[in-house]
Amino acid sequence: MSAFVIDAFEYARHKERREGDTPVAGLDRLSAETADRSGTLHWVLVGGADQLGHPQLTLTVSGSAKIMCQRCLTPFDFDIDSESVLVLAKDEESADAIDALLDNDEIDVIVGTKTLNIIELVEDEALLALPLSPKHPVCPDQSALEGLKSAKKESPFAMLKNLKQQ
Repeated sequence: MSAFVIDAFEYARHKERREGDTPVAGLDRLSAETADRSGTLHWVLVGGADQLGHPQLTLTVSGSAKIMCQRCLTPFDFDIDSESVLVLAKDEESADAIDALLDNDEIDVIVGTKTLNIIELVEDEALLALPLSPKHPVCPDQSALEGLKSAKKESPFAMLKNLKQQ
């Protein structure tokens, strides 16, 4: 069995802990969302149980990925720093019941398996941490943007007016 595939319930029951570093280039779905394939994610996965005795996993993902600014269209390093608590359920029905019982938006209830891929969890967490519309806090080169703003935009109706006068 691969070092990155676990039995989620046994992992939680034994309160295991693993950590590692995964290059962004090795995560196909995340790489598709980035400006380039550089960067590395550090992750920590800890098993345990919640206050009601449900098995749970706590996943922490940190690192950086280069994403495209939607304002100035230049790439920038986005820091990922995310932690999630995943309560494990045996099936979808149990997951819905546990989710309703916990009634906590900070906790995700997932269906656990005997072949849970840690790297897929890490990639999911990193994807969820990315902003929908990424932007620099302050774009580095505003001159092009300012030039577009200051350029007088001719009304499309001005051309019609010119045609009418002919």
